[in-house]
Amino acid sequence: MNRPIIGWERETPVPDGHRFNDYLHVRGGQLHFGGVNLAQLFLTDGSAVDGPEYPGVGKALPSPLEVVYLPKIRRRIHEMQERFARVSADVDYDGAFHYAYASKANAAEEVIRTTLMAGAHHEMSSVVDVRIAHLMLDRGLLTPDRFVVCNGFKAAGTDYAAGIVGLRGRHERLVPVVESLAELPPLIEAEHAFAVGLRQKTYGPHADAAEMDVANSRFGMDEETLWRAAAYVSAAPNLRLTMYHAMVGSQLTDRREFVGRLAPAMEMYARLRQRHPTLAIFNFGGGMPAAMTQVFDFDYDAFVRDLLDAMQRTCRRYDVPVPDIMGEFGRYTTTEHGSHLFRVVTVKENRSALPWYIVNGSIMTSFPDSWALGEHFILLPLTHLDRPFQQVQLGGITCDSDDVYPPKASRSPLFLPVETEDLYIGFFGIGAYQEMLGGVRGSKHCVLPEASELIVDQDEDGHYTFELIAGQEYADVLANLGY
Repeated sequence: MNRPIIGWERETPVPDGHRFNDYLHVRGGQLHFGGVNLAQLFLTDGSAVDGPEYPGVGKALPSPLEVVYLPKIRRRIHEMQERFARVSADVDYDGAFHYAYASKANAAEEVIRTTLMAGAHHEMSSVVDVRIAHLMLDRGLLTPDRFVVCNGFKAAGTDYAAGIVGLRGRHERLVPVVESLAELPPLIEAEHAFAVGLRQKTYGPHADAAEMDVANSRFGMDEETLWRAAAYVSAAPNLRLTMYHAMVGSQLTDRREFVGRLAPAMEMYARLRQRHPTLAIFNFGGGMPAAMTQVFDFDYDAFVRDLLDAMQRTCRRYDVPVPDIMGEFGRYTTTEHGSHLFRVVTVKENRSALPWYIVNGSIMTSFPDSWALGEHFILLPLTHLDRPFQQVQLGGITCDSDDVYPPKASRSPLFLPVETEDLYIGFFGIGAYQEMLGGVRGSKHCVLPEASELIVDQDEDGHYTFELIAGQEYADVLANLGY
């Protein structure tokens, strides 16, 4: 199959009990996310969502509605931690594994809080991230054992550089990752000791370091500059070279290609380690894929095994010990926890090839990647799954011709129930980047107010908790625009 599968692709009803993936399933013609009946968020009469073990929110909620399902974040983190532990034991890998959450994927408070409480280290890239780290320190969630990896541009004189130096006064395991020589002076001149990372220009598929040198990437240093930076760090009395940082791509779904892209970076790590014995962490950056559509095939266990095997072979050739492995998991951590729910408000027949189902919100502003990149996400009805389906087109209520789904160039068909009374639908796999790209509490295209948000969590006994954050009022939108 060479096209994304975004939903149910038949005209017949969905069988009761059908599972679309590990968190979406059908019961009684309605869609469930884990243990939460999504349809009942809108149709509830105040009774339980699905029995006493799944308490409802006590009233029908407004649509559109964003749903944030925090248990999914914890599960993703723990699965990867357990996977590395299991495979490391199988291949007798001596280094540790460090799971870091890449906060740029979704910097919402509930997400950062959940990742830290689940045991993740923290990665950041801006001066506002520094303030978030201070808040997490104040609350006791950013504990002394957690690494804070500082990526992004942080040259001398920037607020970000000053913020990193200030944060080091409160947190010892802070690792600025140096992108250029211009980022070293604030660290050398600081009164604190710093563990330092170096980032090489590694983005994309490269056969060796020479190819990385000529890559067109705005991130990282070429090999010559990298060696100079390592020498400066070693000569500075308050700096210690600790981490090598490689970033080779995003959403890499071929595990062999993924590890192959990392091979030149592993060689570079081993060469650096020969000269700088304090070097101890190989950070392979991001790129870990996540399922945004129905058909997704990535063998995470095999990837981890291939990665650790390749690192062991490389280090043996250079006669250096294997490093700790760190990954920065953004999309992998948060893609599946987020969903956005709409109501179909009308069906428009205007002699188009397929009927237009119109939802009470904007697709292109809620999921900018569907418009800008032609990205696909899972789309399923919350109600009437036990009724016949038909192929349709979906449109938002803005006046923009690009506010449609599937994306214009897509070859993926969209089927939704013929019955449209109380038809609610949900986009899934949208928890990474989409809200951040679209802007939070801003005024968006065609000045539609932002939806309310329901944060769903689960305690150790399996009981659900719900927190509703009200969306924007019309006055909020007008105030943002200066009226």
